[in-house]
Amino acid sequence: MKPVIGVTLDSEYGGGYSDYPWYALRQNYMSSLAAYGAVPLALPHLTDHVAAYLNLCHGIVVTGGAFDVPPNMFNEEIRSDAIRLKPARTEFEAALIAGALERDIPLLGICGGEQLLAVITGGTLVQHIPDEIKDALQHSSTVDTENGGGRVRANHDIIVCEGTLLAQLVGTATTRANSSHHQSVKSVGTNCRINAVAPDGVIEGIEYVPARFCLGVQWHPEYLDNEFDRMILRAFVKAAAS
Repeated sequence: MKPVIGVTLDSEYGGGYSDYPWYALRQNYMSSLAAYGAVPLALPHLTDHVAAYLNLCHGIVVTGGAFDVPPNMFNEEIRSDAIRLKPARTEFEAALIAGALERDIPLLGICGGEQLLAVITGGTLVQHIPDEIKDALQHSSTVDTENGGGRVRANHDIIVCEGTLLAQLVGTATTRANSSHHQSVKSVGTNCRINAVAPDGVIEGIEYVPARFCLGVQWHPEYLDNEFDRMILRAFVKAAAS
């Protein structure tokens, strides 16, 4: 039986596609999971339905998006003009993460999903990397002005930390990863550990130790850029199926 993986949607206010608020998500979040035998299920931001969603799902993916975790969730005030909030989405995803951890449902937090996982489990965030990390690599995407204005993801090395679940899954010390973020994890809570870092010290991955499978990654494995990403998604789907 194929595992059902709940995947959180992004949301936008009215305008553009619809004059009413609307959901959206890149297709590769879904297709990459399906490629490894999962049945992806889109999850609207209905916080009252979290328990019902968790009853249906064997695994949860909390996706990224062009928005940020509110600094008040880690006891800070907003210090950067780059901060963009989506309160309803954050409220829903926070409840979903807490419920998945309580039930020990396999969870994969991607980009902003990793950051929210860190905060929910007692960690803090760097609000804006250029403001807080000296000589940081390029972590945010740029606009391709020569080819229609599309987004171009940055790319850099990451170093996998020994003795972690991530190291156990991928069996490698260093790899390349795509990068499209301006915030990052600053510290982790008692039951979390860092599992990957960039050469400039930016935290690139975390894991919640008490869970049987709970990873947060700062990059986007759904692009399936390399075997490293494929191993992560394959292991996640396998954990959801077990």
